Amino acid sequence: MALDRIDIAILDALQQDGRISNSALAEKVGLSQSACSRRLDNLEKSGVVKGYHARLSNAALGHGVTVIVHISLSGQFERTLSEFEAAVQRCPNVVSCHLMAGEYDYILRVAARDLQDYERVHKEWLTGMPHVIKINSAFALREVVDRTALGLKPEMS
Repeated sequence: MALDRIDIAILDALQQDGRISNSALAEKVGLSQSACSRRLDNLEKSGVVKGYHARLSNAALGHGVTVIVHISLSGQFERTLSEFEAAVQRCPNVVSCHLMAGEYDYILRVAARDLQDYERVHKEWLTGMPHVIKINSAFALREVVDRTALGLKPEMS
């Protein structure tokens, strides 16, 4: 979907405040409420806007340990990948999972209460996932950047 400067302005405003009212959004981007609503509808239907959610603090909810986990599988056949992906989606402590090119097949970000909780996740979830042959865990000392907003610029034509 080609985005114009108004679409970009709408997306920028939503990244700053996903709860902004349609009337405030319309005023901010210089559109009528109905035109703004139509544009937002189009952005949602095209998949540019995937959804709206509250950003929660893992630490405030008692999950103060972030673990970056590198996973190697026994192969990269479609069945192997899909079976692993189905299993990893069931683990509630995995907050993100990425299929990678390079040394490891997947990189996971896992939230845990403490080291003992991560040990539980490791034993009960990660080691039992299908086709896993190697797990490498690294513990984050502190978060430096956790960005959800993209820097958007209109394309020059």
